[in-house]
Amino acid sequence: MNINRHVADLSNGLENVPVSLEGSSAALTFPEFRYSPDNIQGPGCTIDPSEVTLPGCSCLSHSCFAESCSCLQTHGQAYDSTGTLLNLSTTDSGFCSPVFECNALCTCSDACCNRVVQRGLRLRLEVYSTKNRGWGVRALEAIPHGTFVCEYAGELISLEEARCRQLAQRSEENNYIIAVREHAGTGSITETFVDPAVVGNVGRFLNHSCQPNLFMQPVRVHSVVPRLALFAGRNIEAQEELTFDYSGGYNNQPPVELLSTQSDAAVQARRTDGLQRKECHCGANNCVRFLPLDLSILN
Repeated sequence: MNINRHVADLSNGLENVPVSLEGSSAALTFPEFRYSPDNIQGPGCTIDPSEVTLPGCSCLSHSCFAESCSCLQTHGQAYDSTGTLLNLSTTDSGFCSPVFECNALCTCSDACCNRVVQRGLRLRLEVYSTKNRGWGVRALEAIPHGTFVCEYAGELISLEEARCRQLAQRSEENNYIIAVREHAGTGSITETFVDPAVVGNVGRFLNHSCQPNLFMQPVRVHSVVPRLALFAGRNIEAQEELTFDYSGGYNNQPPVELLSTQSDAAVQARRTDGLQRKECHCGANNCVRFLPLDLSILN
């Protein structure tokens, strides 16, 4: 869609609060895309993310309690009474413990403390033109540690479709595809591929940082298909740019495959399997100089 830079809401009313667009960003061409606050079923995806497939609880209280709620007893309590994520320490996979929210089949109220991501955007965010990294997103209000910020929503696609799209990309184009792999503990791996290039939400404008202030957490609400939710990894000030690590980590430690940043390895690192690796301009002290590149999609 064509966006008027002077519109008050980039989401066209689809979010609970308007998503602002900086009005003085004439230096950059705004991308054409269709705004969607939720994931949609894309090519190769066999599951409709809008379909309710998880069982619900039978709680009749205003908010669920761990002692009596089947959802919380089965999956554990993820949030406190204010909706803040409780377990903020990540595992080896980069994620906190699995998060399951009460869903459309639950009889608890919409104000239940175990309903957070499904309530959608609650914070005032602005898409703006950064100095040297294209479009970015900043907070228009202070965000406390552990607060849900926004989803990374787009088309849910298959591995094969992700591979085709990545191979078809030109060097000057941005790669929006996020691949999330969850280890179930029994040797099985669940893979989720989201591409917000054509259909997406405000999350598509978030930049990478080697020292981010957001971390990604898969959250299941109505479906077994996870939502890729982004939470504040620390207290965030108003006007601060919001970033996350495209490789999925959040311990301010670069992924193993990107540790080599010495000058004699720079030329080799710039190209990987014929794909152009883009330079990172996050400015962090621990910057590894190149944006993460998931080659497993191409194998």
